[in-house]
Amino acid sequence: MVIRKLFRFENAHIVRHCTSRRCSRSLHGHSYKVELLFEAEGLDRGQMVYDFGLTKGMIRDFIDSFDHAITLWSGDDPAYLRDMKRWSERWVELPVNPSAEQFARTIFLLIDRVLDQTEKVNGEAGVRLKSVIVHETETGYAQADRRDAYDSTMGPISLDTIVFSERVMAEWRDSKMFEKLLVGERFVNPSII
Repeated sequence: MVIRKLFRFENAHIVRHCTSRRCSRSLHGHSYKVELLFEAEGLDRGQMVYDFGLTKGMIRDFIDSFDHAITLWSGDDPAYLRDMKRWSERWVELPVNPSAEQFARTIFLLIDRVLDQTEKVNGEAGVRLKSVIVHETETGYAQADRRDAYDSTMGPISLDTIVFSERVMAEWRDSKMFEKLLVGERFVNPSII
């Protein structure tokens, strides 16, 4: 069975080397919608694939990192990167160009790692992330599944090469959550109330 959870964020970027001059040469923004599709072989004790409430912690914080932020590509011009970081408190730097496709792959990798390192305590039956859909506009989206997310030919993404600004991290419920994720710390879902 598959379930879907929808998130939203506002973000600015430049997508270098694309065919549209407006997109490749001008800072611009989008109202993004992100769909996370979870699947499982069975249902938990609450007869759900995965309680939507469990997505309101680290999962939401990671996606919210991109809200009212600039997403930068680490391969961009150093002067541009320096100026954007100087004039914006909220930014995320990725090792890939911030296209909808790369947003979908990056978000998949982050959420997949969160799920992998989380101890589930309500009888979830092998819940896993099936795919991530990132709507950049009303008419266009990119969808990444496991194969896409881990395919280095699409541009290698190692989580330890993603950089979140200090302001972004300060707004998380746990400002050290990314650091904990990178070192493989285990997380535990809340117990049944």
